Amino acid sequence: MQVKAPPDQTESSTSYRTYVLVMLTLVYAFNFIDRQVLVILQEAIKRDMHLSDAQLGWLSGAAFAAIYVTVGIPVARLADKGSRRNIVAISLGVWSIMTAACGMARNYLQLLFARVGVGIGEAGGSPPAHAMISDYFAPGKRSTALAIYSAGIYLGMLIGFAMGGYLSQHVGWRKAFMVVGAPGVIFSLLFYATVKEPRRGATDASQAAESHGFWEVVKLLFSSRTFVYLAMATSLLVFCIYGMSNWASSFLARLHGMKTAQIGIALGLAFGIGGGIGSFGGGWLTDRFGKTDKSWYLKIPAFAILLSILFEAIALFTPDTTLSVIAFGGVAALHSMYLGPSLSVAHSLVPASMRALTSAVLFFCLNLIGLGLGPPVVGAIADKLKPSLGVESLRWAMSGVMLVSAAAMVLFFKTAGVYRAAPPSMVRQIPLTKEASSEAR
Repeated sequence: MQVKAPPDQTESSTSYRTYVLVMLTLVYAFNFIDRQVLVILQEAIKRDMHLSDAQLGWLSGAAFAAIYVTVGIPVARLADKGSRRNIVAISLGVWSIMTAACGMARNYLQLLFARVGVGIGEAGGSPPAHAMISDYFAPGKRSTALAIYSAGIYLGMLIGFAMGGYLSQHVGWRKAFMVVGAPGVIFSLLFYATVKEPRRGATDASQAAESHGFWEVVKLLFSSRTFVYLAMATSLLVFCIYGMSNWASSFLARLHGMKTAQIGIALGLAFGIGGGIGSFGGGWLTDRFGKTDKSWYLKIPAFAILLSILFEAIALFTPDTTLSVIAFGGVAALHSMYLGPSLSVAHSLVPASMRALTSAVLFFCLNLIGLGLGPPVVGAIADKLKPSLGVESLRWAMSGVMLVSAAAMVLFFKTAGVYRAAPPSMVRQIPLTKEASSEAR
């Protein structure tokens, strides 16, 4: 029996656009369920396989990121020419199967290769989805739509932490991987059957679907000072995000003595609710204030990062376990306000036919530095400090994130200034400031 999209829905209808956004958001949730379940399971894996913190950092960071960013570029190039719907569906199936395969690993090397397989699959998830959203939603609603999509990160973290913690404690980490991976395969079939491929450039009145070479896109992006600063700012922020979130579970276990199931529920709620609110709030606020001054697309994330430093300090140094968990949720909320606005800014710099590759190039930068270095650097520092500080080593290793947060904040403010002063021709989608509009006339 053929599964069809909701009845009486067309590509241009509001209800169908909403349906597609929900489906893409759920795909992104599966992405982070499968990616982050390792975080809640890593203490059990460490004990079972006798691993160091540095090795754990490689599993959840560098090894995953290296293949994720490498494969992401050619997949995004394919998405700018072919069916993005098909790529998303296939990718979801691949990373779900490889997540289940993690549970069959018998040694560190096998687990490392399985995580590489997860990275290969997930490389085809976000860039095609970003491009589809930009073709379903007009510029004035795009940041909010991309922010709602980005909230899938935190829905995935909520489910991944809670489910992973429960399964680890009751059936073991190996079966946990298998149980978590299986549903994504089924959902990939539903996604393929009910989601339509949108017309490229459908929401852009004056842009035709053109074909662009890879180096043409890269040259255009890196000739833009806005994109260069944006790539640096988001890379440092993502370093902070993964430097905190990927070690929060171990931190609560070692420093506060919490059990795995307790940590899963606590962090699932903290990151899931906090991150979801922040992600939506970032998109909504920037679309609202960005109508009169486009620099707010970057200043709002900058102010959020400034406030996040206080919450990072509370999360790491308060002796109260409940307050620490709440503060981690505050960090997640404030850190999550950047992604929807940042993607909207990046997409505003290029024509519709370059958007998937633009997302992939931005993700290449932020994941290579942020995901690739964040967890391993924190783990390596913790290993280095362990002989002198013992269990406290992880607290002080994670505290270095606050310095990187300050640097990310400065770069976001710098990017806002550059973006506001950009020539009108370089900013195709987001409304111009009053000053820029006057200059254009």
